[in-house]
Amino acid sequence: MGDIIYKIEVRIDGMACAMCEAHINEVISNNFKIKKVKSSHRDGLTTIIANDMLDQDKIRKYIDDTGYKVKDISVSPYEKKSIFGW
Repeated sequence: MGDIIYKIEVRIDGMACAMCEAHINEVISNNFKIKKVKSSHRDGLTTIIANDMLDQDKIRKYIDDTGYKVKDISVSPYEKKSIFGW
């Protein structure tokens, strides 16, 4: 088995449209070394996939500085789904 990959879920208040999602994704991509980021204004959720643990205080600061509000951050190991189900 390889190294742990982290799934970081950030609950955010204030995202109202696809442009809000793009703004959050850009802020995360520009400030952290990540594999992937995806936001949903409908769910109020941004999901970040990263090889390293990200500084949660910095996540909060960067997002709060854009005018959105971080409500909660949770971290779990990310398991990529295999087409074979392994």
